[in-house]
Amino acid sequence: MSLDVQVEIIDKIIKKIIPEKTINSRVVKFSLQKYINSEDIYKKVYALNKIISNGKGVSTIPNEKNIFDVIESTSDLIVEEIATRYLNNQIEAEVEKELMDKQEKYMDDIRLKIIKKKKGPENAKTLKKYTHLKMLDSRSAINNIQSKLRPTSFSEIIGQDRPIKSLLSKIASPYPQHVILYGPPGVGKTTAARLALEEAKKLKYTPYDEKSKFIEVDGTTLRWDPREITNPLLGSVHDPIYQGSKRDLAEVGIPEPKPGLVTEAHGGVLFIDEIGELDTILQNKLLKVLEDKRVEFSSSYYDPDDESIPKYIKYLFQNGAPADFILIGATTKEPKDINPALRSRCTEVYFEPLSANDIEKIVENAAMKINVELEDNVAKIISQYTIEGRKAINILSDAYGYVLQKKNLNPDDNVKISKEDLEEVLAISRLNQYEQISSCDKSEIGHTYGLGVSGYLGSTLEIEAVAFNAQDKGKGQIRFNDTAGSMTKDSVFNAATVIRKITGKDVKDYDIHVNVVGGAKIDGPSAGAAITVCIISAILGKPIRQDIAITGEISLRGKIKPVGGIFEKVYGARRKGIKLVIVPKDNYKEVPTGLADIEVKTVENIEQLLEIVFE
Repeated sequence: MSLDVQVEIIDKIIKKIIPEKTINSRVVKFSLQKYINSEDIYKKVYALNKIISNGKGVSTIPNEKNIFDVIESTSDLIVEEIATRYLNNQIEAEVEKELMDKQEKYMDDIRLKIIKKKKGPENAKTLKKYTHLKMLDSRSAINNIQSKLRPTSFSEIIGQDRPIKSLLSKIASPYPQHVILYGPPGVGKTTAARLALEEAKKLKYTPYDEKSKFIEVDGTTLRWDPREITNPLLGSVHDPIYQGSKRDLAEVGIPEPKPGLVTEAHGGVLFIDEIGELDTILQNKLLKVLEDKRVEFSSSYYDPDDESIPKYIKYLFQNGAPADFILIGATTKEPKDINPALRSRCTEVYFEPLSANDIEKIVENAAMKINVELEDNVAKIISQYTIEGRKAINILSDAYGYVLQKKNLNPDDNVKISKEDLEEVLAISRLNQYEQISSCDKSEIGHTYGLGVSGYLGSTLEIEAVAFNAQDKGKGQIRFNDTAGSMTKDSVFNAATVIRKITGKDVKDYDIHVNVVGGAKIDGPSAGAAITVCIISAILGKPIRQDIAITGEISLRGKIKPVGGIFEKVYGARRKGIKLVIVPKDNYKEVPTGLADIEVKTVENIEQLLEIVFE
């Protein structure tokens, strides 16, 4: 094929694959006007090469030696251009198809939104569920007796004047403190905490205002989730890959922080009931929040440079959530069972066990609120069956419902609860007296009362002893019930030594049987003094006052040593109807004050004790 023919074919192909405007612009750009239409074949090849290569081809006009090489390179450039344009056309076709599909889907979404907007978000199923909920809400709520009789002022919380004053001094202050409330169940700890915040709001110098909330939660229901997927107390992050956040966030993979109760309580009080049952790890994390007064959030899915993340999510990840609140924890456990780190950050308030008189007042006040007349001694009988105000109200409620059914009465009628009605309810409920109240007027030989404590509840221990002359002098035996515990055995042996010193009598000359009535287990040596007095009474035949309860450890030298739980033991003696409690002198500062119905005396040794019990 001749050179002229080859150049003519190249010229025609270039004009087909490259638009005319593009060719003209390149001719001007690379100054090819005098070459493109030249009769000189070499100059024309040079111009065509420059056009197809967009100026990147040969730099000089070819000659006879390299003309065919230039033509070959120009042909290769034409082939490459054709292939590129083919691929571009294919891609553009696919892009156009994809755009059309997207456009159709977008149009479908718009049509669907318009239809939903006109039709609304409801359907037959959702409307049925909505109607069911409205119907449930329209029904009157059950009027629970505990809700109706819950104290609405401090004056209605019976028997807790000192703890309430102590709690208020810590909460209603310009600088309020975290608090742990100790005490038995059903004495008003939760109610007192709630009322304390309301009282503090009334004072201008406290940091609380009308927006300060009382957030209440039970520590037994809070557990630490090691996956950190959920944490209602401190808050958590909902990662879209696990449980998804809002739909619009999950679709783009944005994690969503969820603040917890500590943030909801910000500026107010977070009350955790049974705080001693709170998960250990959760307690440690709560301590961190108390220190920082903020909750931090983190997630491997959070990208601070992502512009699609809402401002509130960025704020929570960057700054955390505020959590500046006052913690009030309540527990029925003893202080030694509470996390030491938690105790170190809190002041402590001890709620007092309720006496029988306190329970009577609670029952009488409750009867007035529900417009019920009580026969004489009904409130007193109820007080013998419980030490909890909540339980006392439940017994009253049982009797109230029983009378309504038995006598076919309406609440608007004159409802009166008699002793017989109450006794029937107690029998049906299979309730036993918490502690039998007995007559304390007479004196008895070999019988006295010790004092014990379990948690925050004190109780009396009935101790009795009998002594007989041994058949063989010097070969007498001492017996006691093993269920009372090893400490009781040690107390009996200590007593034997003291008795010989005080009375000059050798216990080996007697057969002595010591018994703790009911098989009560005595933890610790606190019954030693009472056991000693009881054995001395049995040996000497001297009667002991029965309105006395004794606590204290007896030493080999006859000293009355200090013991624990004095406060609770005095309250336990009050329930028994004891008039006088004898405690070691070293325990004097632990004796509750302001008690009008019981007297407390202190002794240092067995001689002082005997002067009181044998008078």
